[in-house]
Amino acid sequence: MKVDAHQHFWRLADRQGQWPPASLEAIHRDFGPADLAPHLRAAGIDATVLVQSLPSVADTHWMLSVADATPWVLGVVGWVDFKAPDAAGQIEALARHPRLKGLRPMLQDLPDDDWIADPACDAAARAMQRHGLVFDALVLPRQLRALARFAHRHPELSLVIDHGAKPFIARGEIEPWLSDMAALAAMPQVHCKVSGLLTEAGERRDAEALLPYVQALWALFGPRRLLWGSDWPVLELAADYAAWWRLAHDLARRLHPLPQPDDLRALFGGNAARLYHLAPC
Repeated sequence: MKVDAHQHFWRLADRQGQWPPASLEAIHRDFGPADLAPHLRAAGIDATVLVQSLPSVADTHWMLSVADATPWVLGVVGWVDFKAPDAAGQIEALARHPRLKGLRPMLQDLPDDDWIADPACDAAARAMQRHGLVFDALVLPRQLRALARFAHRHPELSLVIDHGAKPFIARGEIEPWLSDMAALAAMPQVHCKVSGLLTEAGERRDAEALLPYVQALWALFGPRRLLWGSDWPVLELAADYAAWWRLAHDLARRLHPLPQPDDLRALFGGNAARLYHLAPC
């Protein structure tokens, strides 16, 4: 099964005062299943994981309703305030829905880089673990050390780093991102998404610019802990769906050691299906 492990839908009416701003004309509109379906068909993709982009439990319920009506949306990564007094109860209620597969606090938008390392998040993390949910980490490089402290406290909680932690590709910087990612990759419950990289590349949107970072992720996480995702429609700020799909395969052909056929099947679907427990409902 081929899986897009990271895509979004949204309705602007729900997002007043929220990202994306009108200045981002390419993505300042509603996006739903009918918009994505032609891209999936063209790429031969069977299923997706729909990921939150709004810090709202109401938005999570809306995404679950979309999944109910869309056979190929096999997983939803929603949102809960991890520090709310009733966070564990909210997680238990959401987890009753069979397509709720994970949760994602929007860490990159928080002013406190150590927010996730606060023990106040632990009750929510334990509730996620009890219900077999995946923690999606939307982080920037400066937040990786705090994320590592959180991951150390919860070795049984599956965790996936979104967008490779958004390295500074446009500036050609690889440290301290590389060392901090290595510390996380040393923990076997930590996975990583090869997604969102084109929008971090500035004007350098080609294989040569991305290869050092993708090669680093390949060396750190190996063929069984990397997941490909489109980050559509945010992707539209940098390229169209087909272009990123082709570029990702081109990058895979340049990796060392060269991925074997089973590795490619894992990267482009198998790992996501296993991590998120994806199955038709």
